[in-house]
Amino acid sequence: MADTHTTSRTRIGIVGAGPAGLMLSHLLAVAGIDSVAIDLRSREEIEHTHRAGILEQGSVDLLLDSGVSDRVHRDGYRHDGIELAFGGGGHRIDFQGLVGASTQLYPQTDVFIDLADARERDGGDVRFGVTDVSVGDLTTDSPVMRFTDADGSAHEIRCDFLVGADGSRSLCRHQVPDSECTQYFREYPFAWFGILTEAPPSAPELIYNHSPHGFALISQRTETLQRMYFQCDPTENVDEWSDDRIWEQLQRRLNANGYTLKEGPITSKTVLPFRSFVQEPMHYGHLVLAGDAAHTVPPTGAKGLNLALADVRVLAEELERAVRNKDATPLATYTQRAVARVWKAQHFSYWMTTMLHTLPDATPFDVRRQEGELASVTGSVHGSTYLAECYTGWPGER
Repeated sequence: MADTHTTSRTRIGIVGAGPAGLMLSHLLAVAGIDSVAIDLRSREEIEHTHRAGILEQGSVDLLLDSGVSDRVHRDGYRHDGIELAFGGGGHRIDFQGLVGASTQLYPQTDVFIDLADARERDGGDVRFGVTDVSVGDLTTDSPVMRFTDADGSAHEIRCDFLVGADGSRSLCRHQVPDSECTQYFREYPFAWFGILTEAPPSAPELIYNHSPHGFALISQRTETLQRMYFQCDPTENVDEWSDDRIWEQLQRRLNANGYTLKEGPITSKTVLPFRSFVQEPMHYGHLVLAGDAAHTVPPTGAKGLNLALADVRVLAEELERAVRNKDATPLATYTQRAVARVWKAQHFSYWMTTMLHTLPDATPFDVRRQEGELASVTGSVHGSTYLAECYTGWPGER
């Protein structure tokens, strides 16, 4: 193991080399701005962390137009709508017909691989598998990130601006004093029981299923691997669920609306808690937050990854101004621009969640009211258009 301590400098230091951190590093490089991105996880660990991935039109365009890769079109699956299932049947929301946009089924893992390959292709400085990460001097014009590299060498990197793109358990976010920010938080009384199954697709597009037996979401992954979820208690123990019990629960919920699922061996089981979180402002001194470090949403509206990519698209523009002018003012502009979209996404995710899930203390009135709400959305061109617009990404932001 090496026993060295290296001090260096870069324009932008990025803590977190997931999709948000790597996309930011890529966009900065396109603008001629150097950066160093670090992550506690190895590249292999991130590649093998299975995450869902429904990309808005704007996220697809960002991958293509910025020169990351065109694999999203070659290996992804275009979805021109979704099914809302309730009241004994299915009701399709036609994205193309309503707003002229689509989404792309393309797992977050593949987005990460494309970005990691692009940074390697372009000679980007990305360090995976680091340890002992700390940051400091955030209110100065020379913030620092310190870490130990995978080979055991210690590094101290000074930068003009520091970006925390280090996820929902962000180290960087916790460096912001309580007196300098406001946190907004909601925890939900349910979770998703998620599975991966080796089976053919049960439907060509996502099915959001509301039934007297509970919510379920039927998604896809590939021609032979599918992702499915059903509403459960946050304290549910996956070890207590056999494959037969899981399939009985899923089939029961979907059968209520006329669907039958194609079954196969279940290769992964997990419980995903729900919460909504926003920290404002998304900057402090020369530190700026992006993606899950600044906000999280329930997965119902498929906004998490899309919000992270939208953040860094805006952040790259504002950091370019900040670097060129040697001025931190654009960080406040970034917060204003990003937060506006974050709260629209929070509303949409909350709306979809509360419209489709059954609350633990729900009365028959509450359930019938939800069915009335779903009928109002699917029975109105304006209601369906609103859902399609939010789901595919807002006009002017694609």
